[in-house]
Amino acid sequence: MKPQSPAPSDEPGAGQPAPGFTFANKRKISAEGSAEPAGTGAAAGTDDAGDASQAGIEVPEGGTAVPEAGAEPDANEVLAAERLADLQRLQAEYANYRKRVDRDRSTARDFAIASVIESLLPVLDDIHLARQHGDLEAGPLASIADKLETTLAKYGVERFGEPGVPFDPAVHDALMHVDDELAEGTEVTTVVSVLQPGYKIGDRIVRPARVSVADPS
Repeated sequence: MKPQSPAPSDEPGAGQPAPGFTFANKRKISAEGSAEPAGTGAAAGTDDAGDASQAGIEVPEGGTAVPEAGAEPDANEVLAAERLADLQRLQAEYANYRKRVDRDRSTARDFAIASVIESLLPVLDDIHLARQHGDLEAGPLASIADKLETTLAKYGVERFGEPGVPFDPAVHDALMHVDDELAEGTEVTTVVSVLQPGYKIGDRIVRPARVSVADPS
């Protein structure tokens, strides 16, 4: 005779497995094939925290490594910094270029004016001699001479050379050396007369003053 199976019960949960705890196999298989228990508790958290700290990642209390905000620079910020550096370099180069151009322009201007003055030196010398002799006190020629000298002064042309000043080889050309009595207390070679005045533009000497000098006794 076949054994009779028990009759199903009318109670709830009859015929179903009894409730209880379930276990998951968390063992790791090593290279040799042996099972190793997975790290749990404080030891596992310590290992994870050590690896994360070496990688420069902030580890919260729960033990899960979370990347720190802002750890890597933003690509847009890096690009903006590079463009700013390029702009600053271009501005510096342009400022240097402007200074160089202005300096060259000023030098070219002074050179052109000096060339014109050199060609007018004979005329200027005649006007200076005429003034010394009193021929330009009045009349049309005096007016023309005044206008010419006023126009040259607008371009920075200056006439220099006066008797009684110490002799300076940088601005004086001594054509004559004479024996003359100088003022009392004079200890250096002194200009006694100006044969031809000198002309300059700013610090540029177009022609040194041609003078006669005397030594102190």
